[in-house]
Amino acid sequence: MKLKYIVMLLLFMVIALLYFFINPSEVNFLPKCPLYVSTGIYCPGCGSQRATHNLLNFNFLGILQQNVLYAFGLVLITYHLIVISLNTFLNKNFKNYLFYKKVPLFILAIIILFWILRNIPYYPFNLLAPH
Repeated sequence: MKLKYIVMLLLFMVIALLYFFINPSEVNFLPKCPLYVSTGIYCPGCGSQRATHNLLNFNFLGILQQNVLYAFGLVLITYHLIVISLNTFLNKNFKNYLFYKKVPLFILAIIILFWILRNIPYYPFNLLAPH
């Protein structure tokens, strides 16, 4: 069982190093978004590879320029990890609001709204498209 986690950690580290050193907008061997390539429509995840590169290089403005939803996801993941860590290491019982019944529906609504708005080709909505 531990070997599985070690392999997953090593794979994560290799991918992180790849995205640290290689800018996805400058190479052609990294995968492209199939929805954008086939239709020209940005999906909610378009720009995430470039945002990951920017995150690993501490370019926070670059993250927002590529995908605002990515930054929103980072905030949610950070919140979740903090609550779990506080509960585990301090033996507390803080509520994790992400586990409330309607939160996934609210997040889904945000994702769908973001998907629609980033494909409107007029200002200010075109600012949501990857740059």
